[in-house]
Amino acid sequence: MRSLLCAAGAAGILWSASMVPAAADEPDAFTIGDPRITESSGLAASRAHPGIYWTHNDSDDGPYLYAVDGRSGRTVARITLRGIGSPRDVEAISIGPDGNLYVGDIGDNLGGSWDHVWIYRLPEPKTLRDATVTATQFSVKYADGPRDAEALMVHPKTGRVYIASKKQDGGGALYEGPRRLTAGATNTFRKVAPIDLWVTDGAFSPDGSRLALRSYFGARMYRWQDGRPKDLGSVGVPVQQQGESVTFTPDGRTLMYGSEGADSEVKPVGLSDGQLPDSAKDDPANGDGGGTNGRDGKGSPGKDLDPSFIKGAMVLALATALVVGVRRLLRRR
Repeated sequence: MRSLLCAAGAAGILWSASMVPAAADEPDAFTIGDPRITESSGLAASRAHPGIYWTHNDSDDGPYLYAVDGRSGRTVARITLRGIGSPRDVEAISIGPDGNLYVGDIGDNLGGSWDHVWIYRLPEPKTLRDATVTATQFSVKYADGPRDAEALMVHPKTGRVYIASKKQDGGGALYEGPRRLTAGATNTFRKVAPIDLWVTDGAFSPDGSRLALRSYFGARMYRWQDGRPKDLGSVGVPVQQQGESVTFTPDGRTLMYGSEGADSEVKPVGLSDGQLPDSAKDDPANGDGGGTNGRDGKGSPGKDLDPSFIKGAMVLALATALVVGVRRLLRRR
């Protein structure tokens, strides 16, 4: 029930965040057509292979990662993780400055009752083909007790790992891992900032100056300053059946949003003004940044929406919230 109510409440963000006009060089949306990918729960734009996105199912699949072509939606490689236990609830994926993929087996559909979760680290393959890759497994605990989380982000400059929990015991939060993860020992993550969002995924911009966090129906942008997030306001999100994932494109100008379900679509939303990463704002190719999604980094003022659109979107939001709530209740049994 908590999942249902919070998801429905988050839908309100949809009305206040204006959608961004597509930039001339904005990537196209694409559909994940692989029938094996029915619960895409994390998304990471490849650094080594332009136009490729890494994703995974969140449960009942096995130790697999999928490399999906962002032009055709076709899977070009399936990676099997070797050297780890049986994944429990894989929810997120991120790429570190070391060129490694970090996979977050951090979900807890029992409301934060597992005393530890796991992170898997493996090198991003240089060649895109089906392969088995040895991964390192890290055990993770939270300093203030078990959490339910779906967002794991590796800072692209420091390599430090962060996890954003869902709202629980008064609110969600951002947790910081140790300077370096240690295999064979417990890695304790400590709360560094409250997050007032039902977070389902997050991503750092490629230059590390921005942090985007999304929920089922909304998203917020943060300036990363002295190792802490500063809220810049809401970011536009597309209407999706169950919004689960987000990643920056390599140039930092666009957020790519993913959803669960068979034949799920990944959709772009362009950034502008203060919500653009610092490196993108300094890029002469960006022009004067005169977009509509945020002014001086304080979020979008929104715009009037057609009443029929609002009514339809509300029906969609409530229906989706019901599906999500029932699904998660069944998983707890």
